Amino acid sequence: MAIIETDAVLHEAHRDNHTHRDVNGGWLRPAVFGAMDGLVSNLALMTGVAGGAVSQQTIVITGLAGLAAGAFSMAAGEYTSVASQRELVEAELDVERRELRKHPKDEMAELAALYESRGVDAPLAREVARQLSRDPEQALEIHAREELGIDPGDLPSPLVAAVSSFGAFALGALLPILPYLLGASALWPAVLLALVGLFACGAVVARVTARSWWFSGLRQLALGGAAAAMTYGLGTLFGVAVG
Repeated sequence: MAIIETDAVLHEAHRDNHTHRDVNGGWLRPAVFGAMDGLVSNLALMTGVAGGAVSQQTIVITGLAGLAAGAFSMAAGEYTSVASQRELVEAELDVERRELRKHPKDEMAELAALYESRGVDAPLAREVARQLSRDPEQALEIHAREELGIDPGDLPSPLVAAVSSFGAFALGALLPILPYLLGASALWPAVLLALVGLFACGAVVARVTARSWWFSGLRQLALGGAAAAMTYGLGTLFGVAVG
């Protein structure tokens, strides 16, 4: 085992090996999962209808309707969810802002006690709390992070969430329809392209997880393929029963 001899080498070794994945996923996680949702749901919908031995036109219309309905539903749901979450956070921030204005000394003591509970010596904890509390906005940000676990300057945007969800879902849902729009007359090209897309989405998800790309890709391929197979079987049964 190599021995690190100097502080400089130790610093470089720590810097090079002490990097982390983006555990929040950033834009990648919602985009990939939105596309995956659109891909799986529309593939299952189209294969279910195709199992009923309907016309090619019916399959295409079903796929386009599933794309539009799913994308608008996702966008509306994300907008409402994120807007509600943001309103709740802003209400809690208003409560904290009022407390800082009405009881600044109590809030400062509360912050000092928090640092003490984490091992900071009492005199130092009080001094740190005093200095951080000089700026009301900085004090609000610190209290929000420590007490609520949020960053007031980094609240999610409902509009961005809605647009991102709409676009990602629509892109995923488009894949099974694309072969038909390009002239295909059979179901298998749509299924093949969708399965490739499922594997690709699963592999990309590995960037925000600890799994290998091939494991994530094969897992998503299996789950999406199973959903499509089951809905195709149900469509066949329903088609026979109706017919």
